[in-house]
Amino acid sequence: MRVVAAPDKFKGTLTAPRAAAAVARGWRRADPSATVVELPVADGGDGTLDVLVAALGGRRERVEVRGPMGEPVGAEIGLASSAEGSVAVVEMARASGLELVPPERRDPLRASTFGTGELILAAARHRPDRILVCIGGSATTDGGAGMAQAVGIRLLDADGTDLPPGGEALRRLASVDASGRAPELRGIEVVVASDVDNPLTGPRGAAAVYGPQKGAGPDEVGILDEGLGRCAAVIRDDLGIEVREVPGAGAAGGLGAGLVAFLGARIRPGFDVVAEALGLAGAVADADVAVTGEGRFDEQTERGKAPGGVIRMAREAGCRRVIICGQVADGVRPDADVVVDLSARWGVEEATARAEELVEEAAAGVAAEARR
Repeated sequence: MRVVAAPDKFKGTLTAPRAAAAVARGWRRADPSATVVELPVADGGDGTLDVLVAALGGRRERVEVRGPMGEPVGAEIGLASSAEGSVAVVEMARASGLELVPPERRDPLRASTFGTGELILAAARHRPDRILVCIGGSATTDGGAGMAQAVGIRLLDADGTDLPPGGEALRRLASVDASGRAPELRGIEVVVASDVDNPLTGPRGAAAVYGPQKGAGPDEVGILDEGLGRCAAVIRDDLGIEVREVPGAGAAGGLGAGLVAFLGARIRPGFDVVAEALGLAGAVADADVAVTGEGRFDEQTERGKAPGGVIRMAREAGCRRVIICGQVADGVRPDADVVVDLSARWGVEEATARAEELVEEAAAGVAAEARR
């Protein structure tokens, strides 16, 4: 039997590579004759750098940058070679992520993506053919303004003064001066890996949907949405680029829009980018069983998240589908042949405290059943 172990991370408890290794150990224990291929997956959010560096045999470089609130943060970039040439991987959550800011210090009006821009510049200095920017898990709603300023683009108010950090200031944006953009970026393709397709503004936009998760109340959501709308209008007038309705423009607090406007990036579904790097479609097509999972399997999983992508591939290939997850949300019916909900079987506390052990145990149980 050929098995592909392709889980995403179990957020807060288990990285995707460790989850894949646990699945492989459990399956091999119950079925030593099986061939198990470990291909941990991601969808463009936090954890994507780990998956891609491991898959491509790359290396890491640590860089000191500004965090979301301006404090120094140590963050890594990934450097690797692929079939399409050299690639640098930047994960914005490592520089501008929500988890970098304690709840009591979160300020959605002033949080900035400046550090993400610094990571992009650090990556560009290695002269890769392509920079892959993985966006998700942000503390910011600044439309990529901080990122733009970090790479030398000036965002000016009506008096010709540079805007301060954060999304609130975007309401005063009057013009964009891109003449000083860092020369290191010339000739480098920028690809954005995103796990959402939200537009920049409006009821499905960056501020309305994700602002509350970052500490924004109703009034602040309105301020941020107004700022993003102003930013889109100035980008259209000064750069001739319409970003407001681009799918994924609202990802990471509008960083998707900023990368398109200021760096000429194209946005792609994060899972597709990772799957191509892994050769996942071919591996699943050759397999009898595909095992995937994540910490919480909910209604979003099959709409752009990595485990949903694995399930879709397995279904198309006629491959048996197995999901092992920390918890299945109420009312959700995963499209799989076997679903193991660790919390339902062992309880939430045990599923959290012993996640790696229980993933291995669940895989062994599924493998033993499959041999009968």
